[in-house]
Order: sequence, then structure tokens, then C-alpha cells
Amino acid sequence: MSTAVPIRLGTRRSALAQAQSGHVADALAEVAGRPVELVPIVSEGDTNRASLSEIGGTGIFANRLREALVAGECDILVHSLKDLPTAMPPELTIAATPPRVDARDVVITRDGTPLHELGRGAKVGTGAPRRIAQVRRRAPHAEVVDIRGNVDSRLERVSSGELDAVILAAAGLSRLRPEMRLHREELGLSEWPTAPGQGALAVETTVDAPQELLAALAQLDDEDTRLAVTVERAILAGLDVGCQAPMAAHAVVTGDSIRVRAVVYEPGGGRRIGLDVTESLNRGYIRRNGSGNGADAADGADPMRVARGIGESAAHRLLEQGAADLLPRE
Repeated sequence: MSTAVPIRLGTRRSALAQAQSGHVADALAEVAGRPVELVPIVSEGDTNRASLSEIGGTGIFANRLREALVAGECDILVHSLKDLPTAMPPELTIAATPPRVDARDVVITRDGTPLHELGRGAKVGTGAPRRIAQVRRRAPHAEVVDIRGNVDSRLERVSSGELDAVILAAAGLSRLRPEMRLHREELGLSEWPTAPGQGALAVETTVDAPQELLAALAQLDDEDTRLAVTVERAILAGLDVGCQAPMAAHAVVTGDSIRVRAVVYEPGGGRRIGLDVTESLNRGYIRRNGSGNGADAADGADPMRVARGIGESAAHRLLEQGAADLLPRE
């Protein structure tokens, strides 16, 4: 690739999007031997200040960026995977999923009171339907306040006393590293699973992108992260709901196996349906080659296809347990 022409990376204008895109830009510049410049793009999610539970819709943060990529306004995009629709436009491809960072949610409070100990009338801020349902289960006496805004504005609402707590993604806090004199409570993934893809990024480009660019992006890809988020997003797709649905899915790869936790919540937090399973990815699977001489040969099974199948099976099991009765339809 020529060292003269920069790679144009399309990103939302928010401080968090710029921070995570800058991280990818630095890594890509190193492996590609070319400068990478950020191209700020305004999405509907940045201009529409309505509640996520109202506008919720699939792709609110991604559609405008994808239009810019297809139109040639940029060469690649960086998305938070939890905001990316599961349906892929045929002309686009996720070329890299860098290693996932902390996938947990955290509670931020002024005085360190644990979420489950917040008393009647305490105000907890979050705009995500999944988090709203989880808060109503963990802190049934608290009042959930539907909020939007960047990380700094949410933290300020706690500092000022307007809210008693907010729920944020640990990944966002770690990428921004805001200065704050507030207390942080990490929520364990076994009791508080998070959105499919949370903590992970997706680097997207066109299917006909230059091979040199695709090869450079491939060096940023982490296979275990891609396998895990493939399972999680297959569950979301199998449930046929948008990325703002009150559901959670988190998968962890260990060697040749993957542990999957998924939960669907009633919006009010009253009921939940979940599963916790460990499956084989068959990455080392060996089969007979059929030649008759008894020799073994690699099966050639695509681990990503296996991961999608695991996710689809998990979604089917959730639906068999009645998950559709809890999920709002778009």
C-alpha cells in the first residue's frame, strides 16, 4: 500500500467514539504502514434526543455511518458492537474484531451504596431497556430515570445530586478515563449479563476493499473475541429483536469450548428467562477422510459457522421457554 494516502476511518463525533476509533487508528497505522485519519460523521443517535426505549430502533447509531462508507466518504468504520445491527448489508463486511475489553456494567454512586441497597425513591439513571429491567430486579424500591447523554454529563448528574446512581459500561469508562470522585461498583457478568457485543469493537469495510487494507485489518482481529460475539449476536438475531431489547448475552471462549449465558427480561423486571450452557467449538475436531486407509484428516469445520449454530440453538431454547412473550416486537 502507498504510504502517501491516509486510510479514512469514519466515526461518530462523541468523545467515546473518537477515543475508541483513535485506538484502532493507532493500531492500524502501525500494521499498515500508512497514516489513518478520523472522519467524524453524525448519526441519528447523536441528533435524536428521544429515549432509547422509544426510538430504540435497530441501527440508530450505525446507519448513517454505513451510508458514508458505501458512498466512499471513508474507507473503514469503527462501531461499538453492541450498537451494530445483526443484519449485514451485502456490500459490507466486519473485517476485524479487536480483543474485547471489560464487558461488565458498573454502578456509579456518590457514597458507595451498593445498587441493591438503594432505598425507596432513590433515582437510578439509564436509558437502555435491558438495564432498566435489571435495575428493577436488583433495586425494586428505586426509581429508574430514563436518560441520554455522554459519560461526562451522566457522571455530573450523580455529582450534582440529581441522580443517586447511573449504570454505565465499564469499557466506556476505561476508554475515556474520566476524572471523577465517585464510587464504582462492578456488576458481575454471572448475575448481571450485558448486551451482546458489549466491550467489543467492530471494524467494518466494503467487501471490495483493497486486499492490502483487508490484510492489514485482519492483523487486528482476535479470534476468541470474534467467536464469542458471533454467538452473542446469533442469539440476538435468533430472537428477532433489535439491539435495544431487554435481553443480555455473554460468551467466553476457553480453549475449544465456549460458555454462553443469555437472559431475556420482562420490561418491568418481573420475569426473566435464561440459560447457561457450555458447548464445543470443534476447533480441533478430526474426522475420517473416507479414503478407506484409516488415515485421519482435519474436518475443516468453520469455527465461526459452529459459533453461529450455538447462538441460534440458544435462541431457539429461549423461545421454547417462552422468551417471545417477554420481548417487545419492533
